[in-house]
Amino acid sequence: MREEGEYREAPPLPAGLYVVATPIGHARDITLRALDVLRGCDSIAAEDTRVTAKLLAIHGISRRLTPYNDHNAAQERPKLLQRLRGGERIALVSDAGTPLVSDPGYKLVREALADGLHVEAIPGASALLAALVLSGLPSDRFLFAGFLPSRPGERRATLEELKAVPASLVFFESPRRLAESLPDLAAVLGDRAAAVGRELTKLHQEVRRGSLVELAAHYGQAEPPRGEVTLVVAPPQESGPDLERIDRLLDQALGFMPVRAAADLVAEALGTARRAVYERALARKELRDGRD
Repeated sequence: MREEGEYREAPPLPAGLYVVATPIGHARDITLRALDVLRGCDSIAAEDTRVTAKLLAIHGISRRLTPYNDHNAAQERPKLLQRLRGGERIALVSDAGTPLVSDPGYKLVREALADGLHVEAIPGASALLAALVLSGLPSDRFLFAGFLPSRPGERRATLEELKAVPASLVFFESPRRLAESLPDLAAVLGDRAAAVGRELTKLHQEVRRGSLVELAAHYGQAEPPRGEVTLVVAPPQESGPDLERIDRLLDQALGFMPVRAAADLVAEALGTARRAVYERALARKELRDGRD
């Protein structure tokens, strides 16, 4: 009897579209299941067939390759769908990471699903998740915002829309534009903590952490970084308690209840730390007594 997780020869693939994650840098960061699918499919729709051919060669796989990218998607998508309807097994891959993230793959998936065709995800490497993990920034809630616009005005307008999002923000950015984008990020979002990751999982991986102002200063003087860049920015800082509102509510509550009860009531109502509210309640009570 085989143990759970023990390797076994993969069964034949059912007809359908397989969205396969590929390494973002290190060639060994590919799953056994992804290799099974790439070996077992009839053909592979690839963002760049040259990049995918190198990956297949490393793992001793030979399959028909069809280019599918931003430039030819409109023409190639109907052909791929027709082949899927005919019972083919097609793997969809990007140059690196998980397809559908900042590429035209979602349109193929959407139309395949609309046709009732089988679609399956083969998960694996993801630059945005790798960068988020290495950033040291909050990861319980995050928003992937893709590439920022290249024009400064449009970039700032986009950042204004994201400014109040209560989550870490993850962006892809061109190495050539990083020095231009970071000052805009600092100006619009404020001087938040951030991390710039490049060449993730590769030999020369680098993650530079600091405030947006510090990172803008560094990359403003340095040569443009090499390789793919993923930028993670911390959530907005929570604003401090509204002291005027706390005092106003305390003054109302102190008129008919003891200090402790008034502080507990106001702290509960506003979601503020009880100790801080209690100290203000004592001060407000002393002030009221002095007036009397």
